[in-house]
Amino acid sequence: MTVLFSKKCELALQATLFLSTKNDKEIYNALDVSKELKVPKEFVSKMLQSLTDSGIVGSKKGKNGGFYLARKPNKIKLIEIVNAIDGDKIFKNCVLGFPNCSNENPCPVHNKWGKIRDDAYKMLNEETLEELKEKTARKLLTL
Repeated sequence: MTVLFSKKCELALQATLFLSTKNDKEIYNALDVSKELKVPKEFVSKMLQSLTDSGIVGSKKGKNGGFYLARKPNKIKLIEIVNAIDGDKIFKNCVLGFPNCSNENPCPVHNKWGKIRDDAYKMLNEETLEELKEKTARKLLTL
């Protein structure tokens, strides 16, 4: 069950992490990525196109085309991927969906959620794909 991110955002994080583990000169098509992550190719194609539109992933058209990271892994923070796919509403809106939730008018979980939300944002804003490459490579072996 996803708590913070949409399924598309989860896949975007996984796909960019996957690409970060590979040689930056290689191009991977949506089928390659879908097989590696064990998700439908059509879903991968749409998500990678969204990441291409945002400048995180690059693409090459044609018979030998595919996708690659548009920048070095140490220059891509996880928060950029989240913002490209889901935006930043999870970090700004009430987790329970109450309108006008604020410090002055908190929802029942406002204070506890605020700390979790802030910690999650901080981690996503600090971590780069480079820092997670080795852990990602090990994880991909278990899929």
